[in-house]
Amino acid sequence: MSIRIETDRCSGCGRCCEVCPGNLIRRSADGKADIRRRQDCWGCTSCLKECKTGAILFYLGADIGGRGSVLSVSQKGDIKIWSVTDPGGNVQKIAVNSKESNQY
Repeated sequence: MSIRIETDRCSGCGRCCEVCPGNLIRRSADGKADIRRRQDCWGCTSCLKECKTGAILFYLGADIGGRGSVLSVSQKGDIKIWSVTDPGGNVQKIAVNSKESNQY
């Protein structure tokens, strides 16, 4: 499993750099996020959850049924939208209200 950072969507806020437990994400010379060694990514998705612009894509491996699917997260207010795009281009979305998600 690995992530890819789409620099054209990156705002350069640095939140992904701060939350990466492996210290793998840094800012490049232009201030955009860049992953040092993709193969070292733990797949924790911390960076994905912090990215407000949807610039970070997480590739789901075939070992967990992903068949090359891509997971991305975008946010509109308190709503996080988790999108899974399969290799055929089909998209499934799940919307989660962050204010209500931890209520028991």
